[in-house]
Amino acid sequence: MAILVTGGTGYIGSHTVVELLNHGYEVVIVDNFSNSKPEVLNRIFLMTNRRPKFYQIDVCDYDGMTEVFEKETIKAIIHFAGLKSVAESVEKPELYFKNNVGSSEVLLQLMEKYHVPNLVFSSSATVYGVPKHVPLKESDKVGGCTNPYGQTKLDIEYLLKDYAKEHKEVNIAILRYFNPIGAHQSGLIGEDPHGIPNNLMPYITQVAIGKRPHLNVYGNDYKTVDGTGVRDYIHVVDLAHGHLRALKKLEEKPGLVIYNLGTGKGTSVLELVQAFEKANNVKIPYIICDRRPGDIDENYAEVSKAFLEMGFKTKLDIEDACRDSWRWQRKNPHGYD
Repeated sequence: MAILVTGGTGYIGSHTVVELLNHGYEVVIVDNFSNSKPEVLNRIFLMTNRRPKFYQIDVCDYDGMTEVFEKETIKAIIHFAGLKSVAESVEKPELYFKNNVGSSEVLLQLMEKYHVPNLVFSSSATVYGVPKHVPLKESDKVGGCTNPYGQTKLDIEYLLKDYAKEHKEVNIAILRYFNPIGAHQSGLIGEDPHGIPNNLMPYITQVAIGKRPHLNVYGNDYKTVDGTGVRDYIHVVDLAHGHLRALKKLEEKPGLVIYNLGTGKGTSVLELVQAFEKANNVKIPYIICDRRPGDIDENYAEVSKAFLEMGFKTKLDIEDACRDSWRWQRKNPHGYD
């Protein structure tokens, strides 16, 4: 009996696969390498001495995915696969809905056909839209998403809720991530964005290693501690452990459950820059730019529900993430290439 991990060679997916393998799970990965590299599979083997089964398939491909379900005995799915660039989603909203929502529809059809009882879904704090208050609780109102990417995550959540109502035997965990950063402590896997990074930490590390002249800080007039945007940055290894906790929770047959995965603490852009400089003794030059449309002042999680119901609590802090990100970048100056 295996765990099917869609998007398992991606940034969060690969870290989760490593933790699954290290905890004795059988793993089957499906990925089309649209936002990852085949080299990830070699790194996973180096780290775990285990090689998960792998299928290079787009999850939107019903026939291709059917072959996977025919060949493998799957007891649970962790669904990471999806396009994830906020900026690109604004330019190509139809592509994002077709890919992200479409792949989830395929999985639900096959879950029903092959009687797979458990699903963990990779959602996002973007489903909360513009927060009316912080910290954000799972019971807070969702909607008013500021970009198509976030809207696809919310649409998938609605799909899952409808599916769970119709299939009482199914257990689904929706995990709303805040801002994953960091890399595995080995330096063998990490975040390897194509082109200009959309996320803050890989941009910082690329400046640190000399690939980019400076960091662009978008806005310094927010209502925050230093005027820069505040977010909840969670170490990717902690996030990976959250998925194992969610799998264990589904064994209790809870039906559909929703959890924030964050630290419960906000960190500003400049605080993260300062933490990186302190942890690594590297100076990060930056310039202040205009705000980006849709950006909000602050966003961080209320995390007590995840702790009380599935025993999830972060163990790594911002400086750990800064050290691990820099180790990954130094060891892999050109990413997996």
